[in-house]
Amino acid sequence: MERINPPELGKPSGFSHAVAAQGRLVFLAGQTALDGDNRIVGDGVVEQFERALGNLLTALRAAGGEPADLCSLTVYIVDMDDYKAHAREIGRVWKRLVGADYPAMAGIGVNRLWDVEALVEVQGYAVVNR
Repeated sequence: MERINPPELGKPSGFSHAVAAQGRLVFLAGQTALDGDNRIVGDGVVEQFERALGNLLTALRAAGGEPADLCSLTVYIVDMDDYKAHAREIGRVWKRLVGADYPAMAGIGVNRLWDVEALVEVQGYAVVNR
């Protein structure tokens, strides 16, 4: 996997501008902070982000991948100001669960998600070479 960050686009923080990869594509459905009983858990955006990302990584591992295989990730955010206010904490969750590398990413503000209690949803794809 090659992370491409042209200098004329400015240094990315928390994402890569582009990712090139070869292998088996794994499309990962949007994940929220649902527990095993399909209930949203987590009192705030950081806790919900951690659960949602963990759920996405569980699906990825079940498909034979690992966090380093993520090529693209979209984060759907109900309250952008709250998310940005907790960006450092969310970044620490990312580094603990995924590592120091980032896929191509987008953060999109939405009015609400499928489950009204959900504050964040993550969706993406990976390229698995195993």
